[in-house]
Amino acid sequence: MIGTTITPYMQFYLQSSVVDKGLKLQDYKYEKLDVYLGAIWGDLVSFFIIVCTAVTLYKAGIKIDSAEQAATALKPLAGNYASILFGAGLFGASVLATMIIPLSTSYAICESFGFESGLNHKYKEAPAFYGIFTFMIIFSSILVLIPHVSLVSIMLVTQQIAGILCPVILIFMVVLTNNKELMGEHVNNKVQNIIIWITVIFIVILSLVLFLSPLINLIL
Repeated sequence: MIGTTITPYMQFYLQSSVVDKGLKLQDYKYEKLDVYLGAIWGDLVSFFIIVCTAVTLYKAGIKIDSAEQAATALKPLAGNYASILFGAGLFGASVLATMIIPLSTSYAICESFGFESGLNHKYKEAPAFYGIFTFMIIFSSILVLIPHVSLVSIMLVTQQIAGILCPVILIFMVVLTNNKELMGEHVNNKVQNIIIWITVIFIVILSLVLFLSPLINLIL
């Protein structure tokens, strides 16, 4: 969950897309509504994924190493249409991730080094931005086509790394969103700060558990 639903790439993508869309201060309330609705929808999807997995694969004691195994395993447990629905959902999520994750990485790198970025630019105007974007899509496509590579294992490792990096990004975000010189009257209020600090502390604890548990197991 941490590293998949709460992700470093989403923090970069969201702020960069706001700039790229050319939103102004008067559009801020609509952007906030967009974020709130997206967060609620994402939580609902994650909740039902957990519930469905618990009552099907986990209950049957089935462990998976690929998406194909998950779809095949669901068929006898939840009916013929379950595997079709799983495949359709996975396809939709994959198409979204194929675009958003390389795009957010391109935004972050170009903003860090001062390269021109944005989807409104032509390739000649932002070669670094489109070059990084294209490279990531091609490299990822080649990686998933390598025979006998456990994509589930790759996914888990990358999401664990993302989960460890997430608190660092969030702490910087808290500091920035409470800077009156930058934010003016739009700094976080007390309720927002309480919620985000609880979230950050929770994620830090989970990251420590993730990092320390293999060491503790080795010692024991």
